[in-house]
Amino acid sequence: MNAPPRIVTTAGAAELLRRLGGIHGPLMMHQSGGCCDGSSPMCYPLGDFIVGDRDVLLGILDLRLGVGEVPESEPEGGDAVAVWISGSQFDAWKHTQLVLDSVPGRGSGFSLESPEGKRFLSRGRVFTPEELEALSDTPPVLGAEYETGTRPPIPSVPLVVAEAEDACPVPLR
Repeated sequence: MNAPPRIVTTAGAAELLRRLGGIHGPLMMHQSGGCCDGSSPMCYPLGDFIVGDRDVLLGILDLRLGVGEVPESEPEGGDAVAVWISGSQFDAWKHTQLVLDSVPGRGSGFSLESPEGKRFLSRGRVFTPEELEALSDTPPVLGAEYETGTRPPIPSVPLVVAEAEDACPVPLR
């Protein structure tokens, strides 16, 4: 089994990222760990958030892709949105695939989508034992490694889902 991506995005979140990229240029994201922004995914112009040496790259969102498409190459420029999380928060969430979604409302904080009438939201799905075993063969890329050119492997599965429930099913009652 190939290692699953640690982050996927909904079509709505990908469209919001494309719109924000058209306004602000290339983007990056950081999964906030608390304080004034709760645990919200935060979107910044590329380089406006300083990535630490021990921050973990969850993945690179590929804005070229539509629902169900598998990337053929690494995205570049404004098509690539790196998603980061602090090392300590990753340790708590390493068993979880994050699903980046967008929902109506206005988020708080410094994230670029605040004036758009939408906010980013992280949803989570616990990896299966088989997925966790596959992930153990592919250690995550740290900030210091990324800085020297290390990149994660290109995923072999779709990175964009139509709705969050497609990647993170809601249990039936």
